[in-house]
Amino acid sequence: MVATPDWPPTARNSRGYGIEQRLAGVSIARAQSVAVSGVDGQLVEIEVDLSSGLPGTTLTGLGDKAVSEARDRVRAAITNSGASWPNQRITIALLPADLPKVGSRFDLGIAMAVLAANGAVPPAAVAGIVWMGELGLDGRLRPVRGVLPAAVAAHRSGARVIVVPAENGPEAALIDGIEVLAASTLSELMAWLCGKGDRPPRAEPSEAPTTGRAVDLSDVVGQAGARRALEIAAAGAHHLLLQGSPGAGKTMLAERLPGVLPLLDRAAALEVTAIHSVAGTLARDAPLSLVPPFQAPHHTASVAALVGGGAGLARPGAISLAHRGVLFLDEAPEYRPAAVDALRQPLESGRVVLHRSGGAVTYPARFQLVMAANPCGCGSPTGRDCACTPMARRRYQQRLSGPLLDRIDLHVTVHPVPRADLLGGPGASGVGESSDVVSARVLLARQAASARWSEHGWDTNSLATGSVLRSGRWRPPREALRLAEQALDRGVLSARGFDRVLRMAWTVCDLAGRSAPGAGDIAEALSYRTGTSTGWAA
Repeated sequence: MVATPDWPPTARNSRGYGIEQRLAGVSIARAQSVAVSGVDGQLVEIEVDLSSGLPGTTLTGLGDKAVSEARDRVRAAITNSGASWPNQRITIALLPADLPKVGSRFDLGIAMAVLAANGAVPPAAVAGIVWMGELGLDGRLRPVRGVLPAAVAAHRSGARVIVVPAENGPEAALIDGIEVLAASTLSELMAWLCGKGDRPPRAEPSEAPTTGRAVDLSDVVGQAGARRALEIAAAGAHHLLLQGSPGAGKTMLAERLPGVLPLLDRAAALEVTAIHSVAGTLARDAPLSLVPPFQAPHHTASVAALVGGGAGLARPGAISLAHRGVLFLDEAPEYRPAAVDALRQPLESGRVVLHRSGGAVTYPARFQLVMAANPCGCGSPTGRDCACTPMARRRYQQRLSGPLLDRIDLHVTVHPVPRADLLGGPGASGVGESSDVVSARVLLARQAASARWSEHGWDTNSLATGSVLRSGRWRPPREALRLAEQALDRGVLSARGFDRVLRMAWTVCDLAGRSAPGAGDIAEALSYRTGTSTGWAA
C-alpha cells in the first residue's frame, strides 16, 4: 500500500478532485518510468517544471517521434479527465538525457508529473511509483510493448510499486517482489491519489502458463530414418537440414520438432516472454508460455526481418523470436542468399548485435535452425521426371552457401513415402511413436548432457566447445575416432565439422543411455554430418 499524504483541496471540479490548488512554492515534480533497449531496461526520471512566461511545452531527453508527440496526447488526456492544463511555461525532462527513449510508455509518467507540478495530485505519492502506459485522448490507459523487461528493471532499481495499463497487468505480474497495479483510466488514478477513489486492483499473473502441443509426431507416416534424425536434433539441440522431393514430409517433421523438445523452465520462459513483449507479439491473456517457440518466416523475408532491424533502435527479428526454440526455413534455397547467410554469426554466438542510428541493441538468439530444401527448382516428385538441367540443379543447390551448410549438424535425405506406409498395406511400417514418447527419451538425454557439462555451464551437447571434446576425459578412444579422422584427412570434414560430429556422437550416446560414445555412435553421427545416410533407425 502506497501512503498518500493528506491533501485537502479547497477547490474541486465536478468530479470532486482538488485540481485547482497548488502547494505554495511547488513548481517542479518528479515521476519515474522505464526505458527499454533490446530486452534490458533502465529507470528514467521524469521532471516537470512550471515557470512564468509564454505558455508552451518543451520536452527534452532524446526521445523518438512517439515520445515527442506525447505532449499532445497527455494534454488531451488530462483535460478530458477533468483536470486543468497549466497555463504556464512547461519544461519536461526525461533523464538521463543522453539515453534514447523509444515508444509511448512514458505518457502516463509525464501526465502524473504534470499533474503533481500543477497541484492536482500529491507530488510525494507520484514520485514513489513507477508509471508506464500510453494515454488515449480520453484518458484511457492503452497497453504498451516491453512491459516485462521494464518491470524487471524497475524491480532491480529498488521500486516497490508499478502502475501499468490493465491489459499489461498479467505480464508485469510475472515478476516476483514488486506490486503491480493495473489501471484503466487516468481519472481513476487521480481519484485514488487524491483520496477520492479506490486503489487500482493488484494485477495477478495468468492462472496457468501455456503448455499445450498443437501437432503430434505420430501424424508423420513412415520416415523412420528422418524421425530418428529429428530425435537426435531435439536431444542435442543440433541444427538440421531436410532434403528431398516435395510431399515427402519435410515440413511435417519440422513443425513437430517443438513438440518433442523439453518444456522451458521458468527462467527460459521469462527470457522468451521478454523478447515477444518487446516485439509486441505477446498473448495478453496468457503471456508466459513453456512451449519452445516456433518461427517459420516466408521465403521472401528480408535480412532485417530475419535478424532484426528498423529505424532508431532495432527491433527483434525471427531469430530472436525463435530464441530457445526452432527457426524453420521452408524452401530454404528460395530465400535471398544474403538473408540466409546473415544467420551464420548468430548460429555460433547465440546472440545478435544490431547497430542503428539510435544505438546498438543486443538480442538473444539461441535458436535451433531447421531447413527444408527440394533437390531442384522444378519440384518434381521423382528424379526421372525432373526437367532441370544438371547446371540448373547445381545452381539451385548452391543458393545455400558452404559456410552456412558447414554449421548444420545433420544433413538428412527424406525419400518419398512408400505406398504401403501411406495406405497401410502389407509391409507397412505401422504408426510411429507419439511426441510424448519421443519427448520422454529426449528429456532423459538432455538431463544426462546437462549433468555432464554442468561445470562448464552448458545444458546441451551443441554448446560444448571443440577444445573440451577433443581433450582430457571427454575425448573418445582413438579407435572410435578412426572414421572421423579419415574423413578429416580426406577433406570431407572441416575442423568445425569434426567437432560437430563429436557433439552428435555424445547425443547418440545419451539417447542410448551409454556413458561414453563408441565407434558406432561416431559412425552414425558422421553419416548424418556427411549426408550419406537417411538414418540408422531406418
